[in-house]
Amino acid sequence: MTGAVSRARPWSVLLAAHPARAVVLAFALVILAGTALLALPVASQEDAATGVVTALFTSTSAVCVTGLAVVDTGTYWSGFGQGVVLALIQVGGFGIMTMASLLALLVSGRLRLRMQLTAQAETKSLGIGDVRRVLLGVAGTTLIVEVATGAVLALRFRFGYGENIGDAVYLGYFHAVSAFNNAGFGLHADSITRYAQDAWVTVPIAVAVILGGIGFPVLLEILRHRHRSRTTGRRNWTLHTKLTVLTTAVLLATGTVLTCLLEWTNPATLGPHPTAGKILDGFFHSAMTRTAGFNAVDVGAMHASTLLMTCALMFIGGGSAGTAGGIKVTTFAVLAAAMAAEVRGEPTSTMMGRRLAPHTLRQALTVALLSVGLVMGATLVLLTLTEHPLEKVLFEVVSAFATVGLSTGVTADLPTTGHLLLTALMFIGRLGPITLVSALALRERTRRYELPEERPVIG
Repeated sequence: MTGAVSRARPWSVLLAAHPARAVVLAFALVILAGTALLALPVASQEDAATGVVTALFTSTSAVCVTGLAVVDTGTYWSGFGQGVVLALIQVGGFGIMTMASLLALLVSGRLRLRMQLTAQAETKSLGIGDVRRVLLGVAGTTLIVEVATGAVLALRFRFGYGENIGDAVYLGYFHAVSAFNNAGFGLHADSITRYAQDAWVTVPIAVAVILGGIGFPVLLEILRHRHRSRTTGRRNWTLHTKLTVLTTAVLLATGTVLTCLLEWTNPATLGPHPTAGKILDGFFHSAMTRTAGFNAVDVGAMHASTLLMTCALMFIGGGSAGTAGGIKVTTFAVLAAAMAAEVRGEPTSTMMGRRLAPHTLRQALTVALLSVGLVMGATLVLLTLTEHPLEKVLFEVVSAFATVGLSTGVTADLPTTGHLLLTALMFIGRLGPITLVSALALRERTRRYELPEERPVIG
């Protein structure tokens, strides 16, 4: 008995000391469970068992809220299979440990310390005392946005396109859940292109994507301080919220302008549309680079310059502790502040009247460089496995790593090795930066001495 306890203790101590590892394990188990369900004959419309690689790829894409697919969601999967995909999207976007903690909170009314630690690691709540409030806030925000978006879409599909009530509700809420969770799974083979000029469809989806991509901490803080703003006339937001909102707005505007400029005359994308339609589609494409995989125009027909610009926006991604992927907008903003300080010759990096801590700069640099290395390495491997051009291979790799789901149409044509590589990238992209930053924070140590300083030549 003593030996069993001693053998079990290191495992529990390991998870308690590094709660992010528990999050990774939970995501892996849910992906395996989804793979098993999608491999069942009842999950496909042909009532035949699905290959393991296809089921694993789809399950990983859904749980990691990516949206890349090797088979068409609406025609390949049965109602049961689509239900599994939708459930995996909701669980993956909401957060597995967040959902488990919320259920425990609702059932028992309390959370054990270890569960609070894992929920804190996943939701980025600032302290143990915040976990209960954050969990309820995340659940409430998710429910409100998905219900409101689904209602608008269902009404539009019912009265604008003549869908019967059941199909309209199903289409509306499937796309609403997929949009808010930044998944990008759709029930049409052409994604949203058939609704490209319909603002009643594209705008609600884009708004849901942006709200989900901003991140739950930012949404909750904005909601919490809305009454204070009315009384004092100013917003007492934290630096994280200010950075996220400002950087997101700048990137959305930049993406819209560049997409319109680069694709304005392209006959295969924005060219045939009127001016208002071009701006609408340009905005929608920019919003989807927040890491949602819907597309209103044919991405594969875009110019190489537009694909490169899209890669950059996808790589940056959205806000922390939300449903978006990428290196996150705050990481990008911190690196920009560090470069600006170095160019100006300032000893420290500052933003909006605040000095950035040195360890924050190190974490941002580590996340960015590791992400670049992963993307470059995976691109090199895929180039050796396929005959596709560099811009399309790079696009698929960035889309997988940043959990975006936009595709130039080559995903299904990749060999099995390529599918497995993209599967690994989706998993790393969804959890790698979270695990890395958490591990770095947990490993901080105070050094009681300093080594002699020396300056190598830079640049």
